[in-house]
Amino acid sequence: MPRVGRGREQPLTVHQLNQLLLVCSLVLLVAVAAVRVSSRSGLPSLLVYLGIGMAMGQDGIGDIHFDNAELTQVIGYAALVVILAEGGLGTKWKEIKPALPAASALALGGVAVSVGVTAAGAHYLTGLEWRQALIVGAVVSSTDAAAVFSVLRRIPLPARVTGTLEAESGFNDAPVVILVVAFSTAGPIEHWSVLVGDIALELAIGGTIGLAVGWLGSWALRHVALPASGLYPIAVMAIAVSAYALGAIAHGSGFLAVYLASMVLGNARLPHWPATRGFADGLGWIAQIGMFVLLGLLVTPHELGDDILPGLVIGLVLTVVARPLSVALCLPPFRVPWREQALMSWAGLRGAVPIILATIPMVNGVAGSRRIFNIVFVLVVVYTLVQGPTLPWLARKLRLGDRAEAADLGIESAPLERLRGHLLSVAIPDGSRMHGVEVAELRLPPGAAVTLVVREGTSFVPLPTTVLRHGDELLVVTTDPVRDAAERRLRAVGRGGKLAGWLGTNGA
Repeated sequence: MPRVGRGREQPLTVHQLNQLLLVCSLVLLVAVAAVRVSSRSGLPSLLVYLGIGMAMGQDGIGDIHFDNAELTQVIGYAALVVILAEGGLGTKWKEIKPALPAASALALGGVAVSVGVTAAGAHYLTGLEWRQALIVGAVVSSTDAAAVFSVLRRIPLPARVTGTLEAESGFNDAPVVILVVAFSTAGPIEHWSVLVGDIALELAIGGTIGLAVGWLGSWALRHVALPASGLYPIAVMAIAVSAYALGAIAHGSGFLAVYLASMVLGNARLPHWPATRGFADGLGWIAQIGMFVLLGLLVTPHELGDDILPGLVIGLVLTVVARPLSVALCLPPFRVPWREQALMSWAGLRGAVPIILATIPMVNGVAGSRRIFNIVFVLVVVYTLVQGPTLPWLARKLRLGDRAEAADLGIESAPLERLRGHLLSVAIPDGSRMHGVEVAELRLPPGAAVTLVVREGTSFVPLPTTVLRHGDELLVVTTDPVRDAAERRLRAVGRGGKLAGWLGTNGA
């Protein structure tokens, strides 16, 4: 019966390494196949991966005994950094900018309300001691970036709703981690004002470092041509991870730093951007799969029986009382319509982040920490099953799920350093309003020209009267000074068609 714990480490033989690689490959293949099932059902894929981990665990067919909370926490933190980086790279500044004030209010004030209400419910309704109740309240008050990104990006919601929820999930990890660590430290918390000041200071340090690293990294990548296109994705992820490391070393919020740095990089229109997004997306999936499977291994299913009812009760308080109350108190100053508030109240998805944070009291030796972990696990699984599949239905009932927008263009840029120019590869997807536009009607700025069109596998040099179609790929050569203007114009025509205003109407 294999066991993985805190015992003395034994050297890994070549045969054991081969077996480990085979098991990991099979797990990844099963997990990838399970994504299709989760996408059709509307369930966040985390539940499938948790199930795989539990099936491999000591009560499953794998019979693997795993109890190393420290290793789980370290790997979970590393995976969360990658997930936040991927989420930040995919966040569009034009959607998130109007939502920043509301998202910040939910990430700070909303977390405070949620912690207080949930902790009170945990104490008075389930009998948890105040320290344990506060830890549970803090742990489950963070919405999960992976769950939010995976579910919301499949639902055509208004930009303000999506931007608010995505920004909140990226911002609220930082204050919640600080609260959980504080509550899990031995001794009473005597000066709450000091704790609030520490949270503000760490957020300020992390935010400053994240913005600075993102700006410097994007400037460097735009002005230094790397010798191979495959190096750009690696450089982008390295910059994002370095933002987390620098933020943590400076005693700031590394999670906020990596999210902000990634968001700056994601909106900087870097060279070979589609390849970078694909690389980051793949790393994000690997991080999610590995993290959730490991968390599933850490769970002991036969120990969950006594904690199912407390988990359901606390989850009900969180979902029906704490989350709606935090939304109702934080969003009215921003004039958010009641229908959007209702959807945001139901869309506070929890996922791996609360389960990872529940390992902090286990590592610190807090009394009852194993029970805290079990309660959080039950809460996350049950209420993810309830909330995830019902979000599209609720969006339709609230008339928020019928947004129709033109599909955005896929534009990849390759720098031509010696020629001081850029080669833009433009893909026209189905739904783009560039369909039916003549090349001359693109009205590209002087210094930019469409040099080649690839249509159904055949390439040709277009005439000014050539009509563009869905599925076409264009090669656009631009000089360095007009590169941004040419891309803005292409996106404008992709969204507005022939009548798009000059240089950037709906294309910024």
